[in-house]
Amino acid sequence: MGKKPEKTNVMRILDRARIAYNSYDYSATAALSGTQVAAALGKDPARTFKTLVTQSASKAYYVFMVPVAEELDLKKAARAAGEKSISMLKSKELLPLTGYIHGGCSPIGMKKQFRTFIHQTAADFDAILFSAGKIGYQVELTLSGLQQVVPVEPADIIV
Repeated sequence: MGKKPEKTNVMRILDRARIAYNSYDYSATAALSGTQVAAALGKDPARTFKTLVTQSASKAYYVFMVPVAEELDLKKAARAAGEKSISMLKSKELLPLTGYIHGGCSPIGMKKQFRTFIHQTAADFDAILFSAGKIGYQVELTLSGLQQVVPVEPADIIV
């Protein structure tokens, strides 16, 4: 009998909310970057999203989800959030703020819910993938499913 697949906090939250999702375990691979994760899972990098945490000049925190092969445009991100400027959060500040480590950050299940934006192309796909809250694990669900647990706002936020 095989071992039971690991459940992350993100998966437990989705289960409690009765939201359908697929989970993927790529922990046996050497995939590190988002594009490597998409390749390891045989998924389109355009629908595989990374979760980035930022801080504005006004000291507010924001979460941005962008396709793994893309780069967050900080000016567009600031405009979407109605801020003067935004900068990436330092890696060492991520765990105390969100409860997640770099490479395993998910928009679902953060210690505190921050205003969250997703690149507008997410609406073009039946389902999107993103971190399940632990390195080596991804979840795949519809954008509307994600919006049932996290109020994400579509925006033009990539370079």
